[in-house]
Amino acid sequence: MKEGKSFGITQDEVLRAYKHVKANKGAGGIDGVNFEKYGKRLEKNLYKLWNRMASGSYFPQAVRGVEIPKKNGKTRLLGIPTIEDRIAQMVV
Repeated sequence: MKEGKSFGITQDEVLRAYKHVKANKGAGGIDGVNFEKYGKRLEKNLYKLWNRMASGSYFPQAVRGVEIPKKNGKTRLLGIPTIEDRIAQMVV
C-alpha cells in the first residue's frame, strides 16, 4: 500500500494560491491576521496549511461578519474569511 497524503495537493499549488490571494488584497478575517503578519512566518504557515489540506484534516475557521451599506439605505452582511481560508479556497 502506498503511504502518503490523502489528497494530491502540492506545496507549489498552495504557494501559487497564496500569491494570487495576496494580489487580490483584502482584509483579514476573524483571527485578526493580515498579510503582513501571515507573511512573517510564510513558509511555516503555508507548510502547515498544505499539510492539513493534503491529509484531509483542514477545517475552515469562522467568518467575520461586516455590515456594508446598500444603495437603498439598508445594509447587508458581508462574510470575510481568514487569509488561510481564502488560500485554501483558491487551492481547491
